[in-house]
Amino acid sequence: MPVRLLRVRGRVQGVGFRDACVEAARAQGLAGWVRNRRDGSVEILVSGDVVRIDAFAGWLRHGVRLARVDGVESVETEADAVSGFERRPTV
Repeated sequence: MPVRLLRVRGRVQGVGFRDACVEAARAQGLAGWVRNRRDGSVEILVSGDVVRIDAFAGWLRHGVRLARVDGVESVETEADAVSGFERRPTV
């Protein structure tokens, strides 16, 4: 199953971005996690159907109403199997 690590940059902390990511990922049936990074970005590990991952990545570019997304980086990666989608602590 494809796994992608995404990094979202811009004004994406303090605007409900992680909670919106959890809802959007769960709605797409994706597994993984989302967390803030100390550099101000949001990092997301997502696993699932590639079409659904692409749709989720497209949604990230629009973010939430109060967010300003300057860019989304995407890298194919390998990770241990995950189930569900959760919000993790800042690293």
